[in-house]
This record gives sequence, structure tokens and C-alpha cells, in this order.
Amino acid sequence: MMKQLRLSGSGGQGVITAAIIFAEAAVSEGKQAVQSQSYGPEARGGASKAEVIISDSAIYHPKVTKPDIVLAMTQKAADKYFSDLDKDNGLLIVDEDLVPNVPNFPHVIKVPITKMASENLGKLLFANIVALGIMVKLSGIVSLDTVKQSVANRVPPHTVDKNMQAVELGYNAV
Repeated sequence: MMKQLRLSGSGGQGVITAAIIFAEAAVSEGKQAVQSQSYGPEARGGASKAEVIISDSAIYHPKVTKPDIVLAMTQKAADKYFSDLDKDNGLLIVDEDLVPNVPNFPHVIKVPITKMASENLGKLLFANIVALGIMVKLSGIVSLDTVKQSVANRVPPHTVDKNMQAVELGYNAV
């Protein structure tokens, strides 16, 4: 098993944090994982991309070449990062409110990720963890319990309860 994931959006949306948590969860389950990231020079609002490769065996090339799943949290991210998705088996996940013009791709899941975070948790900053829950459910790579533990280890202690709600909200949304 080898899966390549790409999480994309704009700076401040937390896609890098979500990718790190996903990779940590995979390692906790005994899998191999590599995570890389790139972002624009802006503190917030610039392009942001994080990639994760997860495998049952050694990973010799730590660059995503043909992602199995792409998460796009903005229109710009969707337009820029979906094109090398595997057309037959790839999955494009978009925040339906922030990606109004969904790219023409055969397998798309539209979820109001940011809206769900705002309405159910009171803050937009939980959108990345909602998205993480969605990716956990749709990928089947790591268990929800393992991801919850990784989230709890990574987020500030006073936000653990809200983050647990966020990951479950995303998981149950699809």
C-alpha cells in the first residue's frame, strides 16, 4: 500500500498542520510516512500546500508525483493542484463554499468545510481539522482513534475538546 495525499489552500488555513497530524498518525500505526510543505512568503493568504506519502514499506522518493487524494480549501488551490490527480482512482475533496468553480474531474466530494467549522464549532480555525476528519474517513489509511490521539498531541491543550469535535464532525460529514 502506498498513498499520496496533497492538502492545499491558503496560508492560515492550517493545511500544513493537518498534513503533519495525518503523517504522525500513520507513523503511530507502524506505517512509513514522509511529509513536505511549501507556501508563499505571506504570513496569511498566500498559497499553501502540504504533501504526505504513506506506505507499508520504505519510501524511496519523498515527492508526490500522482496524488490519490487532493484536498482544496480555496479556488486557487483547486485550480493549481488537482491536475495530476489519478483520473481513474483519484479523489478531489473541495470546500464547496470556497471552491465555487469545481474543476472538471470524475471523482469530487464537495463539503462545506469552513462553514461547518464556523457554525458548529464557532471558529474558522477548526476547518483544517474538519478537513482532516473527512480525509481520514475517505482514505481509510489511518483509524479515527489514532488521528484523534495525534490531534490531541499536536494542538494547544485548551483546544483539544473543540478539535476532537472538529475531527468527528468531518469524519461524519461524508
